[in-house]
Amino acid sequence: MTKFTPTLSKQVLGSTLQVLLFALLLAGFGASAALAQTRAYVTNNNDDTVSVIDTATNSVIATVPVGASPAGVAVTPNGRFAYVTNQLGNSVSVISALSNTVVATIPVQSFPKAIAMHHSGAFAYVTTSGSNISVIDTATNTVVNSISVTFPVDLALSPTADLGYVTHSSVVNGVTVINTATNSVVTNIPLPADVTVTAAVSPDGAFVYVTCLTVGTGSKIAVIDTATNTLVTIVPLPGTFAPGVVFTPDGALAYVANNGGGVCCGGGGGSSSYSVIDTATHTEFARMPIGSPNGIAVTPDGAFVYITDLFDNTLKVVSTFNHGVAAIVPVGNFPQGVAIATLTAPPTPPPTLTERVEALIAEGALSQEQGAGLLDKIREATAKHEAGMTAAACNQLSSFINQVKAFIGNGTLTPAQGQPLIDAANAIKSDIGC
Repeated sequence: MTKFTPTLSKQVLGSTLQVLLFALLLAGFGASAALAQTRAYVTNNNDDTVSVIDTATNSVIATVPVGASPAGVAVTPNGRFAYVTNQLGNSVSVISALSNTVVATIPVQSFPKAIAMHHSGAFAYVTTSGSNISVIDTATNTVVNSISVTFPVDLALSPTADLGYVTHSSVVNGVTVINTATNSVVTNIPLPADVTVTAAVSPDGAFVYVTCLTVGTGSKIAVIDTATNTLVTIVPLPGTFAPGVVFTPDGALAYVANNGGGVCCGGGGGSSSYSVIDTATHTEFARMPIGSPNGIAVTPDGAFVYITDLFDNTLKVVSTFNHGVAAIVPVGNFPQGVAIATLTAPPTPPPTLTERVEALIAEGALSQEQGAGLLDKIREATAKHEAGMTAAACNQLSSFINQVKAFIGNGTLTPAQGQPLIDAANAIKSDIGC
């Protein structure tokens, strides 16, 4: 419903006009471009904090306290909220990107680890210990459902379909496919591995890359065809542990974190690195050294991959152009997960009818007396409507429109100044049933 309000005090009027003028400037120069900012969120497991990083400058702009032992992190598609699993807090912290503060804490089952966001942003899915995936409604920040899955470890959701892919501990030698529309298990895909570790779905939803670990031979990637839920091929990896995999936005490359086990993860004792995979041929074509990689994410433009490094408490920024480290960002203690999204500001609401009149008074198009007459009609229309006197409110709005037309007719207002007032008043009349 179109909003109309009574006249404002002089103090409020000043701030209203500032907001209005700012909104008009944004409308002229592009609000989304002016306010968009890409941020990376890193969970610092031993600090109970999250580092917020501006990817334009690769600098930490905020450190946000969360629950005990934060691990996984996922961001809503509009970048406005980050959801963080607190392993020892048995909860999920919700961080507002606008204030860099925790705005909600959601209790979940014990030891939540991984979290993934539905492509709509409406739900977040959290793996917990035992045999449960908690489903969080992001509109209410409450757990609204759960999916029974044996010992879930990590999960990846399709960007194009209502499907998710869940990895397991050594109890289950494969991947479980879930339906996020019905919150039910679709099938289990057996894989030739002792442990399935982490997963990523290609941007077109056609393939799932699952990092696996086989005792004695180390890591590999199982490539799954989502159309048939079958294993396509195996991509050999170093004899380590692979806790992270991500696709570039165009789907041409995949990056894999290979942890040698020096700091964590029980790897095969080899050198830690990150692999670059050609997804057209499903082959590794580059391998670069790194300290102790864990979480991995890619910027929306595909220019950089961010990898948390447990060894030196940093975030390594890798260029997808030459696959080398382009920057190093110090973060908190024992950084685990990382997620990246572009913050888009909420749309600026259009000015109210009162604000439009006040703006014309401020710029001198209307005198104080002329403006007061129009504001009186708005105030009377508001009072009549709130009293349930719709016909009387409609009459006041019609009188307002006639007065504006008169101002246009005698040259007080130009059509460009007056017509928006008429359109807004007509919209209000339509909304209240005139």
